[in-house]
Amino acid sequence: ILTILGNSAVLATAVKRSSLLKSPELLTVNLAVADIGMAISMYPLAIASAWNHAWLGGDASCIYYALMGFLFGVCSMMTLCAMAVIRFLVTNSSKSNSNKITKNTVRILITLIWLYSLLWAILPLVGWGYYGPEPFGISCTIAWSKFHSSSNGFSFILSMFLLCTVLPALTIVACYLGIAWKVHKTYQEIQNIDRIPNAAKLEKKLTLMAVLISVGFLSSWTPYAAASFWSIFNSSDSLQPVVTLLPCLFAKSSTAYNPFIYYIFSKTFRREIKQLQCCCGWRVPFFSTDNSAENPVSMMWSG
Repeated sequence: ILTILGNSAVLATAVKRSSLLKSPELLTVNLAVADIGMAISMYPLAIASAWNHAWLGGDASCIYYALMGFLFGVCSMMTLCAMAVIRFLVTNSSKSNSNKITKNTVRILITLIWLYSLLWAILPLVGWGYYGPEPFGISCTIAWSKFHSSSNGFSFILSMFLLCTVLPALTIVACYLGIAWKVHKTYQEIQNIDRIPNAAKLEKKLTLMAVLISVGFLSSWTPYAAASFWSIFNSSDSLQPVVTLLPCLFAKSSTAYNPFIYYIFSKTFRREIKQLQCCCGWRVPFFSTDNSAENPVSMMWSG
């Protein structure tokens, strides 16, 4: 519910101010699409299976569930990676260079992200890698247990782990550390030349927002990654079902965090979300287009 409502609000505000969206904000929209897509395509089936105390639908629904999870999961990871890289480039470039990141460039990047995610999602269907049930029996994912029992599974899991998890995660961490260092140096310069304190507060806010976005996503998926690693090198029977279930649920909760971060840190998103009225569904009035008062740097981070 939180995922659908929060990300629907992000999409609704993006549609109403589409002509005012900055090019990096298109990645925020894409992230919301991936999050809400995961919630709609996967969560109802998982919830119904939980109430049934067993997986519903057999092998076909298991493959469907795992494919959707892999597709939207890789898309979210690569979108966050692209957001981190673009924000790093914008933060460390002059205004003239940052303007070179156009909407068309970002649209092409989003298309490549979806194609990349789709490629990895369909590879197990064409013979490289496997999908299978989770140890607790009411969810499906990549068959981690095939890591040792099959050379096919070994090569797929290793490649997927490096190209879809490790490298994007390291890129995200490196970019946000670079942003934090840049903001820290700028803050020191502001203190040295005794500039107005509002600029320093803004940069502290942007630093905290960058940390929360990256830490929120990575920390949500870290327990699941740890449980998956355990199932790679040990029998899945060595873990209690609840030990494998809770990391999976915690990972799925990552789809609900970002709208709250946007609401806390973006004046634009907060102002527009207050104008959303719920009366027999969402009714969205025309928003004020007066964004000139907001610092242009903060617009880069808005929802």
